[in-house]
Amino acid sequence: MLLELQDLRVHYGKVEALKGISLTVDDGEIVSLIGGNGAGKTTTLKTISGVRQVSAGRIVFDGHDIVGMKPHKIVELGLCQAPEGRGIFPGMTVMENLDMGSYARREARGEDLDRVFELFPRLRERRKQAGGTLSGGEQQMLAIGRALMARPRVLLLDEPSMGLAPMLVAQIFSIIKEINQQGTTVLLVEQNAAQALRLAHRAYVLETGRVVKDAPAAELLDDESVKAAYLGGDVAR
Repeated sequence: MLLELQDLRVHYGKVEALKGISLTVDDGEIVSLIGGNGAGKTTTLKTISGVRQVSAGRIVFDGHDIVGMKPHKIVELGLCQAPEGRGIFPGMTVMENLDMGSYARREARGEDLDRVFELFPRLRERRKQAGGTLSGGEQQMLAIGRALMARPRVLLLDEPSMGLAPMLVAQIFSIIKEINQQGTTVLLVEQNAAQALRLAHRAYVLETGRVVKDAPAAELLDDESVKAAYLGGDVAR
């Protein structure tokens, strides 16, 4: 396996946000984390990225225990996140934002930039435009593109469809699938559980900091308790 969380525990002060989470991500997979607000999905990604401190447990990436490692060193190993809220630099141009993602791999910048512009032609058109003037969908493209400039082995995506119109949501999910088919493993946090399960190979259901279900994504799409809690009427394939 490429990434493994072993009995991971994280606290916000005295509150235990992650209560012994264990999960695996194999090379080449798309794995989704689904669950309601406060389930621990974003905290899980932030902890993998080195932004949140681990209280107990292990995070093993490609044989390396990365607990306690600085976030930029984790990026250099091949784990990179496009965060919730996008986190772009609004006063910097599209090109400058992308350059920020390539600091660890400047020797291959041209090849990486070509890949990003192939996936997101709109970014090429907007390359001299300030990030803050982009539409919500374009900003999401920029956030993902910036993460790809680090050439990650595992791309961590936090709520990529948040605030986007349905047409753009479909486009973003199509691009995530293409990124995976090009060889990048994806760990996806997504409120749109139906879309996430259609896209993923496997998925974990989180509730109040614990994994309560894990299975192939297609099985969870047909799971009655998952349908009732997270899918509503949106279960069409």
